[in-house]
Amino acid sequence: MKSVRCAIYTRKSSEEGLEQDFNSLDAQHLACSAYVASQASEGWTLLSQRYDDGGISGGTLERPALQRLLADIAAGRIDIVVVYKVDRLTRSLLDFSKLVEALDKAGTSFVSITQSFNTTTSMGRLTLNMLLSFAQFEREVTAERIRDKVAASKARGMWMGGTPPLGYAPNGRTLAIVEEHADLVRHIFQRTLELGTVTALYDELKDQRIIKPERVSQSGRSRGGSPFGRGELYALLANPIYIGRIRHKEAIYKGLHPAIIEQELWDAAQAQLAENRTGARHIRSTTHHSILAGKLFDDRGQPLVASHASKGTQRYRYYVSRDLQCSEADNGEANNGLRIPALEIEKLVSSQLAALFEDPMALMETLSIATPSPDRLQKALSSSKWMARAMRSSDLAAIAEVIPTTIQRINIARDSVTIVLAATSIAARLHMDAPSSEAGDPILTIPVTLKRSGSALRMVLPSGERASPQADDKLIKTIATARNWWQQMLANPNLRVIDLAAAHQVTESWVSRVLRLAFLDPSIVQQILAGSTPVALDFDALRGAESVPALWSEQRALHQVAPLR
Repeated sequence: MKSVRCAIYTRKSSEEGLEQDFNSLDAQHLACSAYVASQASEGWTLLSQRYDDGGISGGTLERPALQRLLADIAAGRIDIVVVYKVDRLTRSLLDFSKLVEALDKAGTSFVSITQSFNTTTSMGRLTLNMLLSFAQFEREVTAERIRDKVAASKARGMWMGGTPPLGYAPNGRTLAIVEEHADLVRHIFQRTLELGTVTALYDELKDQRIIKPERVSQSGRSRGGSPFGRGELYALLANPIYIGRIRHKEAIYKGLHPAIIEQELWDAAQAQLAENRTGARHIRSTTHHSILAGKLFDDRGQPLVASHASKGTQRYRYYVSRDLQCSEADNGEANNGLRIPALEIEKLVSSQLAALFEDPMALMETLSIATPSPDRLQKALSSSKWMARAMRSSDLAAIAEVIPTTIQRINIARDSVTIVLAATSIAARLHMDAPSSEAGDPILTIPVTLKRSGSALRMVLPSGERASPQADDKLIKTIATARNWWQQMLANPNLRVIDLAAAHQVTESWVSRVLRLAFLDPSIVQQILAGSTPVALDFDALRGAESVPALWSEQRALHQVAPLR
């Protein structure tokens, strides 16, 4: 007789009672085991592996034991899945259809011991679908009842659970003041009024190394112990719970808990926040795109400010020495300050930070941080990996969120770019202890040379390549035009240079110079598209009569470009 391999799946929505020696999961498993034993004459045998999900809702398929079960089914290790009731497997009709599809694909049957169903028949599927429709309806009705109960309870001022705000601890259906933490809350509100902005408050808390107090939840989970974020400070200052109120969606009700902040102080703080939002909206939207604003300094210690120039619909961003910008605005005369294309320096800094975060162990050594415990090390690795991905991405919001907390300043000299790291802030983001103050902030030095290109300075590596890849849009468009014109001339032998010049309202000599680019070596074109050519290789370098030799090898040698591999 063929052996039929049976696996039992059990689930309980809440964690209540799971700590007992014999809980609901054990009871389900025992009943299913007895049913499998009763089918021994049919060749049913129980697998030793248990699939138990405790404290997880049936409204999701993202359950550890269920995912292991599905993996074993796909691997062909299970013939029948046995459950106590259908809703132990899922309460969602859509999820159930996905599970049945997976079972059918693997040739696995499904049995509920209290509801005689068998998914191998069409009638069994129909009956199960009807049952699950009611189960899903019951789940949705229950969710509506819970939402209504929460809304009614909050309207009466009750605390309905969750993470208690700083300064409070749960006390039944209300909150009790934790005086030690409440003093910090009062300090934050008071200093916000005195300093004028949340940014100034954030900088002061960081300088004074005031961090979020460590708190342990009732489940034993620890939180806090790290610096405040700007977003956290805004959320704290706007939370009406500190004046004895409870918020539910758009409504605010009088709470049962005592207030920490006086109404007068609260009103003044809200008025200041509103005024800052109105006055700084345009500034925030502008600086969001200049992610290094406030971090760059030239070799004389002068800050580089974000600037831009427009040509038609194209906008070009720069970081310009403050003195240079002022002198140009006053009388058009530029001194020897710096004007650096924004994309070049931003890409260079982002790539350097990404490389640093991609090697967390080297990062800890750079920051002079001792290797933490295994659990904290895992958090550090995860945070470091996220920051590396952010710096490699094109997500300006993510990059702008990382840079302020990782960089103190960036000094730009004629032969190097020096990045001064914010060691304490980086350590906090990695959930590690702050490095010793004696170690100082570590420095990353990038050897680059500043070479003038028009009114701006380009950053060049010792090899002659650009410090950060950047495609020359003007040159790319000109090459495309050259190839298009040459294709036209091949298609129409009667088309002459003079005809192209007249059609496009340019001179014949210009057409001749552009047409040469149609015969550029593919290696050179590819590197132009990638932005990895030597800085000196621009349109001006290619417009001369001898700049595009007939042989590709001579072109590569002339412009110092490696051939395609």
